Amino acid sequence: MSGTMKQTWSPPTDELQSVLAELKETVGACMQCGTCTASCPNEFAMDVTPRRMWRMIQFGMLDEILESRTFWFCSSCYMCTLRCPRGLKLTSAMSALKRLASLDGSRQARKNGAFYEAFMDNVETYGRVQETIMMNGYFLKRKDPAVPLAFIPMGMKMMARGKLHMPSGRQRGLLKPLFSKAREMEGGI
Repeated sequence: MSGTMKQTWSPPTDELQSVLAELKETVGACMQCGTCTASCPNEFAMDVTPRRMWRMIQFGMLDEILESRTFWFCSSCYMCTLRCPRGLKLTSAMSALKRLASLDGSRQARKNGAFYEAFMDNVETYGRVQETIMMNGYFLKRKDPAVPLAFIPMGMKMMARGKLHMPSGRQRGLLKPLFSKAREMEGGI
């Protein structure tokens, strides 16, 4: 987190305001104990810890939060929610941050969310990750022709080691009902 605290973000829509208000209410009782961060299996990869994120929300530092990659790393394992001594719905707060980022529409939010969206679309469609199709979806979502070029060396190594597989249609559509139910349940915080 940088040294300056700015509060310049102003939500342009009623929907954005609604999600933001619910999010502030959800984490408002956070006492900064750190249990969420200690419970998170993905904390090591986050640029802002969950505990710091809740404090940033309380202080209204939403520009910094939406520039972060942290909430995209949430795997929705519910460990933070289960272990929170205040009983806060922290996994739902992470989902709300993803919704805020998609509503915000800034370049950074689109960039950070592109991989997450491609991954989830791929799992929903094929029942598991189909690497080649997922990466094509990611490149299309990024809308930057230079992005695929950065992945050529990794792709070549994966091909040489037999790690890239042709898609299998056996599981296609199997998880769609599960994803539909999750979307229904995530309708609010």
